[in-house]
Amino acid sequence: MAVGHGLRSRARDSFSSPFRKKGTTHLSTYLRIYKIGDYVDVKVNGSIHQGMPNKFYHRQTNLVWNVTKRVVGVELNKVKKNDLLKTEAKKEGRIISTKRQPEGPNPGFMVEGATL
Repeated sequence: MAVGHGLRSRARDSFSSPFRKKGTTHLSTYLRIYKIGDYVDVKVNGSIHQGMPNKFYHRQTNLVWNVTKRVVGVELNKVKKNDLLKTEAKKEGRIISTKRQPEGPNPGFMVEGATL
């Protein structure tokens, strides 16, 4: 059977509520006041589907940049290692390969004192 690759795939444990914490969402969740410049943790509540971020951003911390009546805007950037390496190499004028290179064989050596 094929494995699914949807938005919530492989998120069964990370989006679930802890033991004895299930049930309706408390009003204090919605009444919390956020201001621009506050640091916040993105913690996905699996029971609230509207505005749910991707599972990659779960448990990330960053600054609030926008606050509206319904939404708090948090800037989260997905940093890719290969993109950083390519931009650094371009600034230095080098050409690099970001593909994985296989490790070569171990170097040879002579065994001294061996007799046949």
